Amino acid sequence: MFVDDGSLALLALVLLAVIAAAVKLLALPPLLGAALLLIGCLAILLHSVRRAAQVRQKSKP
Repeated sequence: MFVDDGSLALLALVLLAVIAAAVKLLALPPLLGAALLLIGCLAILLHSVRRAAQVRQKSKP
């Protein structure tokens, strides 16, 4: 899945790093960090799907 879309993988890694840093350094509650990870991953996936749909729509004759 990540091989096909490099930006999806990059955004997921950045999200993970930011949330992990917030939990460790800012004492963010782990449950809130988990919720933010879930919401963030879903948002990244939705963005990726929309971008792929636009590319396919433009390539149709």
